[in-house]
Amino acid sequence: MEKKEGKSPIEEVKEKAVKCPVCGKESVKEYFPFCSKRCADIDLNRWFSGVYAFPSEEGDEEDGEALSSAESEEGK
Repeated sequence: MEKKEGKSPIEEVKEKAVKCPVCGKESVKEYFPFCSKRCADIDLNRWFSGVYAFPSEEGDEEDGEALSSAESEEGK
């Protein structure tokens, strides 16, 4: 496989027609992979508001509680 000089794999992907994950329009280089600042901001808001969330296992909360109780014991 020939490697093009001066272009990283990410730059090569940016040059291909990639659709905006929010609205489906063609993305632009400045806001890649989005088509505009508006769509980039919409996506960011979705992350902040919890629309995109990774599922957690039931035991995750217990680990956090154990850490909190250990920290409070150190302060005594």
